[in-house]
Amino acid sequence: MAASGKSFLADAGYGEQELDANSALMELDKGLRSGKLGEQCEAVVRFPRLFQKYPFPILINSAFLKLADVFRVGNNFLRLCVLKVTQQSEKHLEKILNVDEFVKRVFSVIHSNDPVARAITLRMLGSMASIIPERKNAHHSIRQSLDSHDNVEVEAAIFAAANFSAQSKDFAVGICNKISEMIQGLATPVDLKLKLIPILQHMHHDASLASSSRQLLQQLVTSYPSTKMVIVTLHTFTLLAASSLVDIPKQIQLLLQYLKNDPRKAVKRLAIQDLKLLANKTPHTWSRENIQALCESALNTPYDSLKMGMLSVLSTLSGTIAIKQYFSSAPGAAATTAKSFDLVKLAQECCYHNNRGIAAHGVRILTNISASCQEKDLLPLEQDAVFGLEALLVLCSQDDSPGAQATLKITLTCMVKLVKCRPHLSQSVVESLLTQLHSAQDNARILMCHCLAAIAMQLPVLADGILGDLMDLYKLIGQSATDKKQELLVSLATVIFVSSQKALSTEIKTVIKQQLENASNGWTAYRIARQASRMGNHDMARELYQSLLTQVASEHFYFWLNSLKEFSHAEQCLTGLQEDNYSSALSCIAEALKSYHKGIASLTAASTPLNPLSFQCGFVKLRIDLLQAFSQLICTCNSLKTSPPPAIATTIAMTSGNDLQRCGRISNQALTLSLQMKHSMEEFRSLATRYGDLYQSSFDADSATLRNVELQQQSCLLISHAIEALILDPESASFQEYSSNGTAHVESEYERRMMSVFNHVLEEVESLNRKYAPVSYLASNTCLCNAVIALLKVPLSFQRYFFQKLQSTSIKLALSPSPRNPTEPIAVQNNQQLALKVEGVVQHGSKPGLFRKIQSVCLNVSSVLQSKSGQDYKIPIDNMTNEMEQRVEPHNDYFSTQFLLNFVILGTHNITVESSVIDSNGIVWKTGPKTTIFVKSLEDPYSQQVRLQQQQGQPPSQQQQQRTAYSRF
Repeated sequence: MAASGKSFLADAGYGEQELDANSALMELDKGLRSGKLGEQCEAVVRFPRLFQKYPFPILINSAFLKLADVFRVGNNFLRLCVLKVTQQSEKHLEKILNVDEFVKRVFSVIHSNDPVARAITLRMLGSMASIIPERKNAHHSIRQSLDSHDNVEVEAAIFAAANFSAQSKDFAVGICNKISEMIQGLATPVDLKLKLIPILQHMHHDASLASSSRQLLQQLVTSYPSTKMVIVTLHTFTLLAASSLVDIPKQIQLLLQYLKNDPRKAVKRLAIQDLKLLANKTPHTWSRENIQALCESALNTPYDSLKMGMLSVLSTLSGTIAIKQYFSSAPGAAATTAKSFDLVKLAQECCYHNNRGIAAHGVRILTNISASCQEKDLLPLEQDAVFGLEALLVLCSQDDSPGAQATLKITLTCMVKLVKCRPHLSQSVVESLLTQLHSAQDNARILMCHCLAAIAMQLPVLADGILGDLMDLYKLIGQSATDKKQELLVSLATVIFVSSQKALSTEIKTVIKQQLENASNGWTAYRIARQASRMGNHDMARELYQSLLTQVASEHFYFWLNSLKEFSHAEQCLTGLQEDNYSSALSCIAEALKSYHKGIASLTAASTPLNPLSFQCGFVKLRIDLLQAFSQLICTCNSLKTSPPPAIATTIAMTSGNDLQRCGRISNQALTLSLQMKHSMEEFRSLATRYGDLYQSSFDADSATLRNVELQQQSCLLISHAIEALILDPESASFQEYSSNGTAHVESEYERRMMSVFNHVLEEVESLNRKYAPVSYLASNTCLCNAVIALLKVPLSFQRYFFQKLQSTSIKLALSPSPRNPTEPIAVQNNQQLALKVEGVVQHGSKPGLFRKIQSVCLNVSSVLQSKSGQDYKIPIDNMTNEMEQRVEPHNDYFSTQFLLNFVILGTHNITVESSVIDSNGIVWKTGPKTTIFVKSLEDPYSQQVRLQQQQGQPPSQQQQQRTAYSRF
């Protein structure tokens, strides 16, 4: 938890942060000025850490200029250190503001008499190619150095030429002929040619350049048949084709030709490696003939290593669109059976191969075919896939080697995929897993438990009957306390929680607690409790959290565990709800709210500035408000029962034009209750909006957590819709927008049960609405109360993001101009515009882009007049406020943009800059942060002077009139 809190760093004022950065830079500068070489080198190598900590241009520009000075006057070892720092900090190079000055200091070393110094300079220029792609002096130096007699300098020139070719079209066009002459020249040594050839992969800037490079590579592959030359040339060929896109089909044919005809294993391996690259990048360009040729080569090769490589290419293709093209475009496809396809023959032949890797690829191909191809003649392959998977499971579960474990992971992944696409196969797959679970190695057991849990989350295939076997295994494992056994205890407990769809029996809880007391540490018990909370087994979770309270050393951890205990107790209170017993329902909700309020107090105490637990607090507060809204709704329904409406209520309501009076007696009491019902509906809609806001602010959450938030939002919308349809406005209620909820693919047991409740409530409301017009008060009250109880009876699932943050993304903003003191306003004259520059840095945790990636950042700038000074002039409303929005795409996690703001009205204005992110699917996420600065709009001196003169009754002088006319232009 603490480690994941880095993204919640509190935003300090930019001025204060800049001061810290300056002091850090001064410290390093002191080291650079030291007379000792060791201290200078130490200072240089600490710069990347400084860039990571303070990634804004103002510091990076100063730091790189200091490094350029060291590069200019230092020795070669210091230059080498600066080069390494530059290469490590490549993504910060574009933040250098004084590029000319930086390049000038570095480039001065190119004129040195020392070839090593020139070589380091060339590598430095090559590393900076992204910011100086069109510098002609750099281009000229690289060309000149390619003709050098010093090998070190020539190799550095080749490195620089490759980097500049990738960035600059002009350089690539200019250097292409030079590279061709050197490669074809007899005077060029072979090892140098091998280093020059890869430069040609960057000649993809236009079609003619790519075509001429491809012709040269074709000549080389024919003229130089040695193994090394063929391997380098073919690989460059592939990379060029992958970048230029137009020649990929030709390249696939060329590689298949070498795979089939060239007898050298090294060339065949290279061809397979490149085919895998093209299969991943452009599977849609593979024709049926290409796949057929690869199948024939795999069937004919006697070497297992080559066969496994070809099968890995085919297994990659089998999971893409290429597999459908293979089966659909077959000649005479209608008459051809599945067994007659070479790909199927190959996969069936390999399923039981004595090499585990080959067998794994075989079953993966069969699984992918079964999952993606729905044709009837391909259905028998399902059984072949299941048999192959079971055979591999038996083989790998007994072996503890890393290779066997890797194969087992592939096997279990295929099992989950097959069961997801073919639910009728689930029973046989689960039975084989349970059978092997007893005799397998511990490493294999952990993976198999994960697989069982993944299958059971999608389909209710684990019956109560298998709990006995699982509990016996749990007792057996609990006798040992090794790390693997601890991991296995958690995995097996998860399967037990998933398989027991109802509450855990006392016997199961006793066994789990006994084993935890005997052989586990506190961390294992916490992980099991966390899984129990995720699966809705709150009674078990509460007992485990209670037992852990005295085992933590930090008060923050104590308050965290105490809050989890209270939340579990609150949810446990709701499991005793019964339909048609509304008084007990109210008491259960009241008890749950009592525990929730205790829990939120503990949760607030557990938060720290580095880890504010914002999602957890937001989720729990919404849950509290939702329970209060449910309680209020049941109270309102009970109140309606005590004041039943007369039979003529509807007639009188229609006559008087007040639809709300239909709900009760034509009295103040009935009207009050009706208004309460309307208020209740609005409250549920407000809760749905707040759940939507929580969803939008959870950019780093996993999909299961987001789905959970979405289900809470849908439950609020469902109840508000039911109130409207049954009581407030039956005629205009529409059911169409709610009827599609059940069609989505269900990912968990919690979602399955919630969707079942949603559908049941909708059917009840719709049937009541159609049968009775208007709906009787008794039927509508009963329906609403039962809907609330049905929703609360589904145990709430606390998903992963509540406990654990796998992805961490945050944005730091810097505004300029920025005051030294955050409370001080920036002075601006009212006849001028303020150019507000907004810079930002995207910061990531250890797994960037695990769930979603930032495509662009949306910046919203708004200003509000806080206090007005001077006379109150009549000014158009457009000039009173600023409201602007811009979208910028971060490059190397950095973005920058500017806004022009008007402050015509004199006084203090509050400017707010808020950022939100847009992911690769175009979804907007309100991640923040929100930064505020103050601007004081002052009257310009000339206008002030004119106003004062007018007040004194003096006409403006001629000179002033001329100034006025002049100032307008």
